[in-house]
Amino acid sequence: MVKYFLGQSVLRSSWDQVFAAFWQRYPNPYSKHVLTEDIVHREVTPDQKLLSRRLLTKTNRMPRWAERLFPANVAHSVYILEDSIVDPQNQTMTTFTWNINHARLMVVEERCVYCVNSDNSGWTEIRREAWVSSSLFGVSRAVQEFGLARFKSNVTKTVKGFEYILAKLQGEAPSKTLVETAKEAKEKAKETALAATEKAKDLASKAATKQQQQQQHFV
Repeated sequence: MVKYFLGQSVLRSSWDQVFAAFWQRYPNPYSKHVLTEDIVHREVTPDQKLLSRRLLTKTNRMPRWAERLFPANVAHSVYILEDSIVDPQNQTMTTFTWNINHARLMVVEERCVYCVNSDNSGWTEIRREAWVSSSLFGVSRAVQEFGLARFKSNVTKTVKGFEYILAKLQGEAPSKTLVETAKEAKEKAKETALAATEKAKDLASKAATKQQQQQQHFV
């Protein structure tokens, strides 16, 4: 049995901008699991389509229950092949990705189509499909469930990473990551607490001075 995923995302940038950003996505704050990327083949077909193949290396931390099933020396990196077909005339880009190691444990195949959004020609739509399978006897369902959950999490990171790079390319300030936002909130909270403490000390000092003056007046 194979786990299937179907999803759609919208980037508020033109197809040309997304196409340019696609080749500059890494590194970004949301893609720390992507270690390397290399173009291994590229050609332009007679009908002016761009064909590319890239090799990506990503971290592949297994869940603890799965680590007990495999030797300690099993690589924690996964190698991904990515084939892409760019059709500039029709403004579509189609990508196919799949892992070429750890295939016995799990295979994740993904197909994405980038095209102009039907509701807004200045936006780009991503239609995404994925198939997660495992041939491990007895635990294939658990592996597939884990793979699908991780894939969904990575999709969210992928879209955020895309938005980050698009903002940089367009000269805008990229949206802050959750870590950066939390850090700023923590620093602001410290400043607020410090200011409140100083104000409380000042009020207490003024109150003490006033009380002392009142006592002296009665004496």
